[in-house]
Amino acid sequence: MSQLPKQPAEVSVPTSADVARLAGVSRATVSYVLNNNATVRISDPTRRRVREAALQLGYVPHAAARSLRAGHSRMVLLPSGHIPGGPLHQYFFEELQSGLRRLDYTVVQYGSVGLTADEAATAWAELRPVAVVVPPGITLTPHGTGILTRSGAKAVITLGPDPVPGAHGLVMDQRRVGESAVEHLVARGRRHIGVVMPQEPCRESFSETRLAGARRAAESAGARVCPLPLGYEEESAQRLAAGWADLGLDAVFAYNDEYAMLLMRALQDAGVAVPADTAVIGADDSLIGRLLRPRLSTVRMELSMPQPLAETIDRMVQHPGGPPVHHDLLRTSAVHRESS
Repeated sequence: MSQLPKQPAEVSVPTSADVARLAGVSRATVSYVLNNNATVRISDPTRRRVREAALQLGYVPHAAARSLRAGHSRMVLLPSGHIPGGPLHQYFFEELQSGLRRLDYTVVQYGSVGLTADEAATAWAELRPVAVVVPPGITLTPHGTGILTRSGAKAVITLGPDPVPGAHGLVMDQRRVGESAVEHLVARGRRHIGVVMPQEPCRESFSETRLAGARRAAESAGARVCPLPLGYEEESAQRLAAGWADLGLDAVFAYNDEYAMLLMRALQDAGVAVPADTAVIGADDSLIGRLLRPRLSTVRMELSMPQPLAETIDRMVQHPGGPPVHHDLLRTSAVHRESS
């Protein structure tokens, strides 16, 4: 029978009283300094002394105790799951986290894989976050929103393509990506357009929404759209390219730049000329797409916010109880290059 390694009987944990004694100040002063309380005037030398004493002792404030005193936490929960990556989303979440840290919030990422929507909301609520930011690809229901607000969350924000009743919605409507791609291809004289549908399950919510946008743009222009399942592997692209002539397509929107590059190479190997036989466009405006021959046309995506998202969340936390706020964040534009 295995045994756990023996732990020291007692571990001395530094306290704010220890910091106060070493710095020669009161415990209240230690609290004001380490909690960045700007309402009390404390000289810079004293602040430095307190911080140096805390660093020397290895002292950090107890988050749970601070939450009890304040009546709420400073934790913003960021659930994580199978969220399709991309330059825009990476930049977005890096800016969000750094902005929240500057405003003295603690950002905690929480794995939600394997949980139903309401199970996930209950698990998030157990941590008593002051705010929850639900990324695209993770489901939140009105019931889940109620669980979170009753547990003390002052702001529940969704970033999916559609708003959720009771939650603030910062919408990144992926339909715009499909629309911009097809509108570009139609403007180039193409009328029979394939739309790549990645077979990876984690991309389904994005790909279905982009297909809906592509269909909407094609319908208004009298064009035809044909969904094309494609795995992210050379063999899958080669099989699709081998039967390309039978599809009768003169253009393809390939979900994003990675799938566009994968398919374009397979088409060229199969003797399909790009763009003479088939125009190709991706999405994300990646650097490597500009280095291909022919250079890859793409859909550029940008975020438009009236103010930084971290400040928007802080305002929601400071002034809870108002009606849900909705912003449409995503702006798209087609970038024409040699592949189309």
